[in-house]
Amino acid sequence: MESGKKFTRFLNSDKGLSLLCMPALALMIFFVLFPLLQGIQISLTNWNGYSQKYSYIGIENYKRLFTDDMFYTAFKNTLIYGIGSAGIQTILGLAYALLLQKNFLGRNFTRTVIYIPVMVSSLVSGYIWYFMVQYDRGALNDILQLFGFDKIDWMANGLRAVLIITFINGINYVGKTMIIFTAGLNAIPADYYEAAALDGAGKWTSFQYITVPQLLPAFTTNIILNLIGGLKLYGLIISLSGGGPGYASHSLQTLINHMYFSNQNAGYAAAIGVVTFIFIMFISIVVKGAIEKRAGEYN
Repeated sequence: MESGKKFTRFLNSDKGLSLLCMPALALMIFFVLFPLLQGIQISLTNWNGYSQKYSYIGIENYKRLFTDDMFYTAFKNTLIYGIGSAGIQTILGLAYALLLQKNFLGRNFTRTVIYIPVMVSSLVSGYIWYFMVQYDRGALNDILQLFGFDKIDWMANGLRAVLIITFINGINYVGKTMIIFTAGLNAIPADYYEAAALDGAGKWTSFQYITVPQLLPAFTTNIILNLIGGLKLYGLIISLSGGGPGYASHSLQTLINHMYFSNQNAGYAAAIGVVTFIFIMFISIVVKGAIEKRAGEYN
């Protein structure tokens, strides 16, 4: 009995809590830190991804990034995918959460329908959407022809392909954003709105000065998750455009795949991966800091 109490006291101590963190720390080192260090090592070589022989070439792969038009295109597209998807998901997710706060018949069913695409693989989802936008017998072109218009090769233009992929990614994962906002709305005490109503505040004023400040933690979580998801976009691009036409719709993630498997340049692919990791981490820190600063202003 006494030994059990001592063990409980040990677990509640700082040393005990540190010990409980060790398994998670070990997993992070094994699955995150070690692959990152290995990726940095490979990025300093001319390894083709298959051969047993390779040479260290220093920072030549990183120098190449600054003169590679394909990298610049993929970087620009990645920004569009990330910022565009995050914007669509945040706005639509908040709108859905607010609308579905009201009690009506079929509310839970509607929430389920909105959330279902989140559970579908992005690659599978992309192939489903491909049947909508494909040139021959695609649903959109069938509708256009039904009204007497010519067919459009939706994915043949680089910018249009990027915008279509951004839109599809945005609406596919809006259910996840809606759930987080719904949890935030449920956590706001009803007393706040009752007090505001007694003071003569309208719905817009209550939304601006009660709902938005109270939802800032949800905004932070959603924007960062959606931004990271968009910046890491891969499956939808592969299934909808394959990075084409040419390399016009590549993201940094699909460019890594292209350089590794198609060009057999694992060293350069690893350099792109390292830059992508640093870029996503930097964007996440900046966005989180900006939102927390805004939260401080509200408080």
